[in-house]
Amino acid sequence: MNTARSEAPRGAVREPKVILYYRFTPLEDPEAIRLWQHVLCESLGLTGRILISRHGINATLGGPMAAMKKYVKATKTYPGFHDLDVKWSEGTGNDFPRLRVRVREEIVSFGAPGELTVDERGVVGGGEHLTPRQVHELVERRGDDVVFFDGRNAFEAAIGRFDNAVVPDAQTTRDFVRILDSGVYDHLKSRPVVTYCTGGVRCEVLSAVMLSRGFNEVYQIEGGVVRYGEEFANRGYWHGALFVFDERLTVEFGEEPAVLGRCERCLGPTSRYYNCANLDCRALILLCDVCATHHTSLDCDPHHLDAPRTNKVSLSAQ
Repeated sequence: MNTARSEAPRGAVREPKVILYYRFTPLEDPEAIRLWQHVLCESLGLTGRILISRHGINATLGGPMAAMKKYVKATKTYPGFHDLDVKWSEGTGNDFPRLRVRVREEIVSFGAPGELTVDERGVVGGGEHLTPRQVHELVERRGDDVVFFDGRNAFEAAIGRFDNAVVPDAQTTRDFVRILDSGVYDHLKSRPVVTYCTGGVRCEVLSAVMLSRGFNEVYQIEGGVVRYGEEFANRGYWHGALFVFDERLTVEFGEEPAVLGRCERCLGPTSRYYNCANLDCRALILLCDVCATHHTSLDCDPHHLDAPRTNKVSLSAQ
């Protein structure tokens, strides 16, 4: 009898990975979940950020593949998390500086925790989930009437977005409620609106907020841009790079993706974000490779005042 076992190559189990997931479900004791998750991650040597509230959990973590698999298996043992949709991507091994596990009022900071209702199935009153292929079917049926609505911050959309997407002037997620309440997008209320964000969690809340304000037909892309990119790469309606909230900063889908961003110094094409060299600023700015090599000036451009600071960027926004 052949008793040899098939084992993964030694290097494969140590290959660094980044996982992204969320789950909306009622949690009676968020602090107990926090303690459990912190001990679990520390025991496996994982880094990243986990946010927990009475509405659920939102996480982005990095570590060796073998450790990540153990983490996912253990986390799914909790009844409310057994059906987690975990998104995997290649890591660098240094994607997160530390581990942070925190309890917050919201797992996505819209500033409206009282508006959100969840049950065991997820967000109550949110937009209909569409797979990437169903998104294409909707556009084929409804044509130009379909509106892609960006649920991310404006600086994320600067390097990647869907065809003819509406991109609100949002510097943080908390801006969306104010923007929608202003009525600036009321003319879209009768049209089919497809919301999208990195991994889907922001659209869970955004779509519910939009429906509560009179938008008639609101959808969200299941799994966000990450799942869409896995399915269609750059052969569909998505163009450019995807901003991610870890040390990688951007990921791309497919070969030779479009470059939508523009260097703030020379206006050349780029998808690369850097920190402003001024230590009192440290805003995220777009620079091409040439300008980045000379990026030593401490004199900020005035528009940096409106740019996002890296120390204010949430690592687990999705």
